[in-house]
Amino acid sequence: MDQATILRDRAASERAAAAATTLPQRRAMHERAAEAWDTMAFQIEDTSERAAVNKAAKGQ
Repeated sequence: MDQATILRDRAASERAAAAATTLPQRRAMHERAAEAWDTMAFQIEDTSERAAVNKAAKGQ
């Protein structure tokens, strides 16, 4: 399991926690956490894609 998948799983867990709570502030907290996990996963994926493009451009 790669790092981005782990982060996406954590985001899903936070979304589930948000759906399960009845308190608006707790729900918002979980939703913000999910967005943060998704952002980190996107950054890892983007970095990996850029590294692959750079490596291909160098002919390695």
